[in-house]
Amino acid sequence: MALEHDPDHVPVVERDLDYGCFELTTLTPHIGAEIRGLDLSAPLSDEQEKELRRAFHDWMVLVFPDQQLTPGQHKALAQRFGSLHIHPQLRGAKMAHPEVLPVVTNEHSRFTAGDGWHTDVTCDEIPPLGSMLYLRETPACGGGDTLYADMYMAYELLSEPMQQFLEGLTAIHDGAGPYAAQQALGLGSPEPGQEFPRAEHPVVVRHPETGRKLLYVNSGFTTRLVGLSAAESRSVLDLLFRHIESTPKLCCRVQWTPNTLTFWDNRCTQHHAIWDYYPHSRVGGRVSILGDTRPTA
Repeated sequence: MALEHDPDHVPVVERDLDYGCFELTTLTPHIGAEIRGLDLSAPLSDEQEKELRRAFHDWMVLVFPDQQLTPGQHKALAQRFGSLHIHPQLRGAKMAHPEVLPVVTNEHSRFTAGDGWHTDVTCDEIPPLGSMLYLRETPACGGGDTLYADMYMAYELLSEPMQQFLEGLTAIHDGAGPYAAQQALGLGSPEPGQEFPRAEHPVVVRHPETGRKLLYVNSGFTTRLVGLSAAESRSVLDLLFRHIESTPKLCCRVQWTPNTLTFWDNRCTQHHAIWDYYPHSRVGGRVSILGDTRPTA
């Protein structure tokens, strides 16, 4: 006799914690791990890359303290995992490293990137598979942590009727909202005739490498559920967004220190950079890695 699905409890996935190339300490039982004993400024060996990929798939969020990286080394590290993504707001920009998105918040900032739950650039037809954020400066007062949420677990915690309902739906992911809002604050100017990226993705997708199902909507970019009325769409999306925001068990918390790099799987996580350190500064850059396939059910 099959056991009844219990949406309040999900099975813990057993993972091998034995690594030969570095030391790994978990942040929670299901998401997040800190890695020490690896110098990311040096080229990775094949064995190091193999073990990092295993840790990446198992833990989704990898934290590397005490790293010294130039922009070139930051990009070279990311290129071991795929081609580099250029953020829509930097495409066509004349800068030495357009692949490195500046992440700078200080006493003059009117806005900080990522201050709200989101998955990076899901408005692209093929969103980034992962991102590496390297912070050189963190708030002297403390604060500036980033929360990461496990979208496998977000799906698994839903009831079976809700899972079945969502699996037949697709959603619109539109860049016009967040990017136009940033431009209104003076953070970048639109090009003549500029159109913001917009894409349609399934609400429930399978990770292309692990094969696990996950919830694929986020309050940063997801604007509409296709085929539902406007009121129905808004109600269901708000329910899902509240589910993510109000379920602490989904999350790990990364407490940044200067010269830390965090590498996260953009396909199965969301994150929220907490702006609780004004007027202090948080400075670094993010390199994202292009995906090689559209999100699919």
